[in-house]
Amino acid sequence: MTQPLRVRIRLFAMQRELAGTRSLDVTVPPGSTIEDAWRALVEVHPVLAPGRPAVRFAHNGAYASPETALAHGDEVAMIPPVSGGGDRLGDAPGPRRIVELREEPFGPSILTELAERLATPDDGAVVGFLGVTRRSPGTPAPGQEAEAARHAGRVVESLTYEAHAAMALDVMAEIADEIEARFGVSRIAIVHREGDVPLGEPSVAIAACAPHRDAAFAAARYAIDETKARAPIWKAEQFSDGHVWIGEPAREGPEEAG
Repeated sequence: MTQPLRVRIRLFAMQRELAGTRSLDVTVPPGSTIEDAWRALVEVHPVLAPGRPAVRFAHNGAYASPETALAHGDEVAMIPPVSGGGDRLGDAPGPRRIVELREEPFGPSILTELAERLATPDDGAVVGFLGVTRRSPGTPAPGQEAEAARHAGRVVESLTYEAHAAMALDVMAEIADEIEARFGVSRIAIVHREGDVPLGEPSVAIAACAPHRDAAFAAARYAIDETKARAPIWKAEQFSDGHVWIGEPAREGPEEAG
């Protein structure tokens, strides 16, 4: 008799809160797909069902389609709407890339730190970007509209970031690869916070170094836009009496070059 498949499910952000767990195992018949694993999850936690249109999936640490076939022992991460470390340095003159998740706070001086780690004498441009916590609320993630309405007119006090760390670092490294291919910029840094980030403090830092400014500006813009759209990093806006998850359904790959 063919044995059923055991699949580990990982939950993040609003899904984790609704289900009350970060992970659980489900069993599905042989030949099942990721979509079947979702259905098995919803049987255990029906409260998750309304979120399906905004959910994306990761199979063993990489984005995958709902039709992806499963094997015994696979891991499936349910990726709710995303917000919007590992230090990987090459030896000169090859690529120098920094992709990190940091729990400890950093300030504006991180841009100087990253520039010193990345720039070479051939670079005539260093472009830096800081994303900081603002007091005005963002767009609530699908399913969070009622909670956002409850906090309408209130001031955001801080942000909390949660990440699928290993996958986030891989996605950020893919973005660095794309930047080199599209813009010829091989010296790029993407550093993102985890945990609580108070009002006015940075949550993400980007640095791009290149011989010419046009390429450096384009690389930095691409880095922040793609990180917010694709990296499995979730953001909750904290208010005095609750929080709201912010974001849009994750994009599973790069936008087509225009």
